[in-house]
Amino acid sequence: MAIKKNPRAIINALTFDVEDYFHVSGFDQLISRSQWDDFESRVVPNTYRILAALERADTKATFFVLGWVADKHPQLIRRIHAAGHEIGSHGYGHHPIHELTPEEFRIDLCHGRDILQDLIGDRVTIYRAPDFSLTRHTAWALDILIDEGFIVDSSVDPTLHDHLGTDSDVSGPHRVCRAGGELWEFPMPTRRLLGYPLPVGGGGCLRLYPYRLTRHVLRGINSSRQPFVICLHPWELDPGQPRFAPGRWRAFRHYVNLHRTPARLAALLQDFRFGTIGEALSQCAIPEEQPDLSYTSAHR
Repeated sequence: MAIKKNPRAIINALTFDVEDYFHVSGFDQLISRSQWDDFESRVVPNTYRILAALERADTKATFFVLGWVADKHPQLIRRIHAAGHEIGSHGYGHHPIHELTPEEFRIDLCHGRDILQDLIGDRVTIYRAPDFSLTRHTAWALDILIDEGFIVDSSVDPTLHDHLGTDSDVSGPHRVCRAGGELWEFPMPTRRLLGYPLPVGGGGCLRLYPYRLTRHVLRGINSSRQPFVICLHPWELDPGQPRFAPGRWRAFRHYVNLHRTPARLAALLQDFRFGTIGEALSQCAIPEEQPDLSYTSAHR
């Protein structure tokens, strides 16, 4: 049975990064890309669980698909597209931007996009970098995205974690203007807590925080008439996935409360109105460009 939605509610963006459990960057020290074919793939059944949940909730979402996954499981991508969901690119080889030169980034970007376009017979113009690795040090990637015809990016996480994230005050969807053009940036949501930008939109946060806290913060964002974006992964609905030992902190971050994800996704779908990134942006007035120092770096 479809959940009735308030037609006046803000449409938030529900997104999924379609990658397998062994693609996670936290496992890079244990697993090389040359070993990916050696592991049991679980991305197809896990993504089907997501598609079933979205169908029950009568909700569309944006799926940022890793090109490697599209190569291995083309029928999965066609099924996502046939269900009416939006397809975005997650690159091909799951390289964070800072690991690549500008030319390597362009190659990875175009390779992943072209595979998807060939599969679905439509343009792919939305991108999300692995690990939200668009920072002040990798802002040059915006120029390449614009040059390659992308019109929306969702690769900024305005908080600090490990070597990623950015300490900027960017919030909400906004235009980014560059010498070669402009695009929309849809950053992950945060909420200031004692001066620290507390992240709230990722799957790890959804699994770790009490759900009442997540709901309270997200309602606060919507109360200001601003949409937020949620990011989940198919492996986050899979507590039975094979286990690795990447170190105590990384293991905790990856495995904590995986069994809670399906119920919390269902709660989000009941408590908020969701759609694709395109739908969320369609209700936004075009603001002036937000001043943000993280967008001013040149090529490294």
